[in-house]
Amino acid sequence: MTIVATVFGMALADAFIKKYSIAMTLWQIYVLRSAFVLPVLLIATRGRIRVPGLGWILLRSMLLALMYLAMYAVISWLKLSVIAASIYTAPLFIVTLSALLLRDPVTPRQWVAILIGFLGVLLVVEPGASAFQPLALVPLGAALFYAVAAVVTRARCRATSAATLAVWLNLSLLLWGALASILIASTKVGSALDYPFLLGHWGTMSPGEWRTIIVLALLMIGISVGLARAYQSPRPQVIAVFDYSFLIFAAFWGYIFFDEIPNPPTLIGMVLIASAGSLVLRADAASTEAR
Repeated sequence: MTIVATVFGMALADAFIKKYSIAMTLWQIYVLRSAFVLPVLLIATRGRIRVPGLGWILLRSMLLALMYLAMYAVISWLKLSVIAASIYTAPLFIVTLSALLLRDPVTPRQWVAILIGFLGVLLVVEPGASAFQPLALVPLGAALFYAVAAVVTRARCRATSAATLAVWLNLSLLLWGALASILIASTKVGSALDYPFLLGHWGTMSPGEWRTIIVLALLMIGISVGLARAYQSPRPQVIAVFDYSFLIFAAFWGYIFFDEIPNPPTLIGMVLIASAGSLVLRADAASTEAR
C-alpha cells in the first residue's frame, strides 16, 4: 500500500536527520533538500502549480510544515521510538475528525481496531517511564497537525494531483527554512539558547553530508507524493490504521542507526498494531460487501 511505503521512507528520513542533527541545522536541511526536490517535482507537474483551491493547499502545506517542526524540534533529545509513538496518536485524531467533520461512517469494529492500535502505542511508549517526560508532549502537537492536514487533504485537495501538493509542501519548507536561517543569522537567539540543530548557523558541508541531503531529497519526493496520494483515498479509516506501521519502521531504523533494541512491551505493541491493521481491513471489506 502507498501509505506503508510512505511511512517506511518517513522513518528512514527521520533516522538520517537524527544522525546528522549534530552536523547540520534543521533549516539547512530544509533549504538544501527542497532545492534538490523542487526541480524534479516542477518537471513532473510541468510547472502547472496554480490550481483551484490554492488556499486549502497552502493551509495543508503549513500544517505539515508545523508537523515537521514539532517533530524535529525534539529529535535530538528523544528516541525515535518515543517520537514515533507520540506522533502516531495521529490516526486516532484522523478517524475522529473524519467522523465529526466529514460525517464519515466508522463501524464499531473499526473503532475497536483503532483502540487496539492505540493500546499498542501505549505499550511502545511505556506509561510511567521516561517517555512521558514533558518533551514527549511536543510530538503530540505534531500528531494533531498531521491529522488535520490529512483531513484537509481528503476533504479539499482530492482533485489536486499528488505532485502539485508535493510542490507546495516543499515550497513551504524551503520558505520556512530560508526565513528561519535569515532570522537566526541576524539575531543572537542561537547563542542565547544553546540548541544548534534548531537555532544554530549553517555548518560546513562534507561530501558525506551532501550525499545525505541527496538521499533525503529522494526520500522527500516519495514522502510528499505518497502522503498526498494516500490521504486522497476514500478509505481514510484503513489508511489511518496502516499509518501505525511507522512505529515498526522507526524501531527498525533505530536499531540499525543507533543500536536501539525494542524491549518486550514494544514488541507486544507492534503485534497489536499489526492486528489492528488486519482487523480494520476485514471490517472495511465486510462493510463494502454489505453495501
